[in-house]
Amino acid sequence: MQTDPIADFLTRLRNAAAAKHQRVDVPVSRLKTEIARILKEEGYISTYKLVDENKTRKMLRVFLKYTPDRRSVITGLKRISRPGARSYLGATDIRPVVGGLGISIMTTPKGLMSGRAARKAKLGGEILCEVW
Repeated sequence: MQTDPIADFLTRLRNAAAAKHQRVDVPVSRLKTEIARILKEEGYISTYKLVDENKTRKMLRVFLKYTPDRRSVITGLKRISRPGARSYLGATDIRPVVGGLGISIMTTPKGLMSGRAARKAKLGGEILCEVW
């Protein structure tokens, strides 16, 4: 059993992008699906879908996005809040990632959203990860 499924999800994305894979399959959860939704909205992945291949458990299939010269759109992923060290920020403490070129993904009382959207809505919460 994994102790940090979000870190596993991010590591699978990082490894698949480094290996130039078109897609990556991860065990599905509602939180991972919401993270994939935010990554799609922000343009870091092309799409995602739920697949049920072997009828035992569902998987989340994430399709990665590349530039025309075959470089990954995702250049970095970093887990911020971990099970052993949670990290919470108020709305005024949310800072741009890589000078505004990246995003942070946060859990707020209104659900998962990017750090930019949370700051605009004046919501704080737990900062899960940063993507650039």
